[in-house]
Amino acid sequence: MQREALNAAARPTMAGALAVLRDVFGYDAFRGRQEAAIGAALEGRDALVLMPTGGGKSLCYQIPALLRAGTGIVVSPLIALMEDQVRALRELGVDAAFLNSTLGWREQQEIVERLRSGALALLYVAPERLLQPQTLELLRGVAVSIIAIDEAHCVSQWGHDFRQDYLALNRLAELFPGVPRMALTATATPRTREEIAERLALAEPQLCIGGFDRPNIRYAVQTKTDARRQLARFLGQHRGEAGIVYCLSRKKVEAIAEWLVGQGFDALPYHAGLSAEARAEHQRRFLGEDAVIIVATIAFGMGIDKPDVRFVAHLDLPKSMESYYQETGRAGRDGEPADAWMVYGLQDVVQLRQIVDSSEAGEEHKRHERHKLDALLGWCEITECRRRPLLAYFGDRPADGGADCGNCDNCLNPPATWDATEAARKLLSAVYRTGQRFGAAHVVDVLLGNETDKVAQHRHSQLSVFGIGKELAAAAWRSVIRQLVVLGYVRVDPDRFGALVLTPQSRPLLRGEVELRLREDSREPVLRKKPKVERGAVPEEDRALWDALRECRRRIATEQGLPPYVIFHDATLMQMMEYRPTTLDAMLGLSGVGQAKLERYGERFLDVIRQHE
Repeated sequence: MQREALNAAARPTMAGALAVLRDVFGYDAFRGRQEAAIGAALEGRDALVLMPTGGGKSLCYQIPALLRAGTGIVVSPLIALMEDQVRALRELGVDAAFLNSTLGWREQQEIVERLRSGALALLYVAPERLLQPQTLELLRGVAVSIIAIDEAHCVSQWGHDFRQDYLALNRLAELFPGVPRMALTATATPRTREEIAERLALAEPQLCIGGFDRPNIRYAVQTKTDARRQLARFLGQHRGEAGIVYCLSRKKVEAIAEWLVGQGFDALPYHAGLSAEARAEHQRRFLGEDAVIIVATIAFGMGIDKPDVRFVAHLDLPKSMESYYQETGRAGRDGEPADAWMVYGLQDVVQLRQIVDSSEAGEEHKRHERHKLDALLGWCEITECRRRPLLAYFGDRPADGGADCGNCDNCLNPPATWDATEAARKLLSAVYRTGQRFGAAHVVDVLLGNETDKVAQHRHSQLSVFGIGKELAAAAWRSVIRQLVVLGYVRVDPDRFGALVLTPQSRPLLRGEVELRLREDSREPVLRKKPKVERGAVPEEDRALWDALRECRRRIATEQGLPPYVIFHDATLMQMMEYRPTTLDAMLGLSGVGQAKLERYGERFLDVIRQHE
């Protein structure tokens, strides 16, 4: 549908917005807080939109941009994010473009001319490009319908993804008076929301806060014992499916990707140390092919709109709940069941705390980072439902009043706990008697009575605590240490090579004034109950049609140079298989089928359906 037709067909009203939703995007009803956000923009008001990944944030500004006079400007932090959204919009018949460093001079000039002529519905730019004097001069010479600031949490200096360029975006309020601005993010605590509104100078913004709950995602955390073996066991449930495995270092990314290939998986590395060409090719394969696993640092993920990612695995601990939520949110964007799986151990805790403590940031910032890390560690160690505290961290209260979710490891396989008071006192005594100068490995050797060279060197076999902990295995003692660090009874001193040090909280425990129960680590937790959400299986009698529809989509995607999901999502193919439309009008009634895609691809999919009648 052309830009002129859109402006002629729909006035800036919610009735017009619903018509665009149906005719362009192929959906019959708004979801969550979309309607409130769109309504605010159509009225010319600022808005702060907070919706979970996959919640449909982009429609909140795309529809007003199509209805209001002028071009919508979308501030986006990543090239991949721009390209993905522009590609999808063009498939819908919307004239959209981006300006970034990947374009040649001639291509950029063509886009500028389309902008000046009023043909463009949406233009995507990075914040640093937008704030260049020549770009601002260009935009002040054209009609701007709306300014959308995507991934708005990047403005937060307390956040996990801070971008310096975002701080200057408050200038847009005075440079474009009367133009509604919309800040959007999937990840923001109440404090971060206030910071976004303040730093971007939003004028009494309409708050459109959707729930953070992703009920289709099953959360699970295991103690790290043999990470590769644990990952192999987990991936055995996901053969033939796409997913992401996150690691902390580039070296580990390369090693795990190579190892997974040796295990028969189609795995590719992704990190900032690879060439731009390699990163682009690996991302293209992940988006365009089935069953590709990306092994990545946090350099990968933002703006990835692949709907059928069935799992996100963490082999190392993220640095905060915000990071964890955003990274796991890349799974199951299509609403189908997905797994968020993580292993972590004491070394992860030590490493991340050392990173925080050794940074050059101010002490206030370090305290804030420690608080965020502690919140994540506490969440890892809880024994009750994981979903409730995860939502509570972001200020969200579930509609069911806080009942157990039934779809996390703690709900499906409640962990056992044990009275660890005496064991903890022995551990604290060993830390104290050895002078609070040694790391976990040496303290465990002392507790077990192991005659190591270091024990002999420091004559620790003569201590009263030597050998008093033989009732527990080394792995159990490491679990005790990990949990005591998380609970604040012990801290790790980065200035003394990870030495364990007592805290003021240790004293009442040592004196026997408090009792302590710890979770009992299970080597191989088994989820005994089925998750609440079950993946929609294709009936055997429909398998041939399903495979034919997917093959049709694959051929079209290859012809167009697009990822298959940009043509149609799996959910749309499922509806084709279920309802088997025989006319274009009937196909238009399916979710995700708009007018432009119907005209481009409708007959080809109808032919497939007719062949399987």
